[in-house]
Amino acid sequence: MDQHPIVITHKISEARRTLYKNIFGRDARLSFLADTPSGLRQQTLIEAEVLLSWNLSRDLGRSELSLLKNAGLIQLLTAGADSVPYAGLRDDIIIACNAGAYADPMAEHVLAMTLALAKNLLREHQNLARGEFNQAKLNRVLRGATCGILGFGGIGKASARLMRGLGMRILAVNTGGRTEEPVEFIGTLADLRRVLSSSDVVVVALPLTRTTRGLIGGRELGWMKPDAILINVARGEIIDEAALHAHLAEHPAFQAGIDAWWIEPFTHGEFRTRFPFLAMPNVLGSPHNSAMAPGVSDEGARRAAENVKQYLAGGQLTGVVRREDYR
Repeated sequence: MDQHPIVITHKISEARRTLYKNIFGRDARLSFLADTPSGLRQQTLIEAEVLLSWNLSRDLGRSELSLLKNAGLIQLLTAGADSVPYAGLRDDIIIACNAGAYADPMAEHVLAMTLALAKNLLREHQNLARGEFNQAKLNRVLRGATCGILGFGGIGKASARLMRGLGMRILAVNTGGRTEEPVEFIGTLADLRRVLSSSDVVVVALPLTRTTRGLIGGRELGWMKPDAILINVARGEIIDEAALHAHLAEHPAFQAGIDAWWIEPFTHGEFRTRFPFLAMPNVLGSPHNSAMAPGVSDEGARRAAENVKQYLAGGQLTGVVRREDYR
C-alpha cells in the first residue's frame, strides 16, 4: 500500500510525533522538517502531499514554496489563516485552518475579561494597593444586558453560550446571517451598526480578511455605547489602533479587553504598541494567550490531523479557506 507523504513543517515534541503516528498509522509517511538534513529538505518538500504547519511563512523560505509541486493540502494548526503566504502557493492547493479547535478556552477568556472589566477588578485592586477602600463603588450587572458577537463561528458560539448563562441577550453577526444557535438577532456585517449600537459588550471573534481588516474605526466606535466593553480575541488589525486609543482616552467609561494585538511575535517577531494602551485605566490586556490551556494544544493537533485523514480518505474537510477573502 502506498503511503501518503506528510510533512510537519514546525518543530514538535516526541509526544506530538507519537500522536500523529497513532492517528495516521501506516497510511502516511511522516517527515519532520525541523530534523530533515539540509540536503534532503528540497526533495522532502517536492514529494509532500500534505503539509501540517503552525506558521508557514516562518517555517518555509519564500523560494521553498515553489517546491510544493505535489502538495494538495496545507493544514494549519492555527484557527486563523491571515499569515499564509498565498502569493507564493499554487492556486489549486487547498488550505484548511483549524476552525473551532480552541473555542472553549477562548470563550472562557472572553468571559473572564468581560467580568473583570464590568466589575472593575483591576482598578479596584490598584486602588486598594494605594490604600483606597471604596466599598460604595458600584459594579455593573451583566444579567439583562446585551452582548454583540462579531464572528459567529466556533469561538463566537462558545462565547455566546457562556454569556447567555449570565442572562445576557445575544446579537450576532456571521457571513450568512443564519444560525441554529439561540440568539435574539443574527445578521451580517451589513448589520454592524445595529449590533454595535445595541450592545453593552462587544466580542470580536472574526477572521482577519480583506473585508474585516480595519473594520472597526472611529466611526464604528462612535456607534457604540459610551460605557460599552469591547473584547478582542481575534486579530488586532480588525480594529484601527489609533482610533481605539483615541476613543478610550476620550471616553473613560468605555473599556477594552485586548488579547489580540497589532504587532505580535507570531507575525512580526516582536511585541510592541504604538500607543500606551497598557497605561490606560480602562484597558485590560493579555498576551494573545486566550487559547492556551492544558491539553488544548494537543487537542488542536488532533483535530488538524483528523482533518488531514479525512482529506486522504476523500472525505469532507472542515475549515477550508476561501483565498479570495485574503488576497
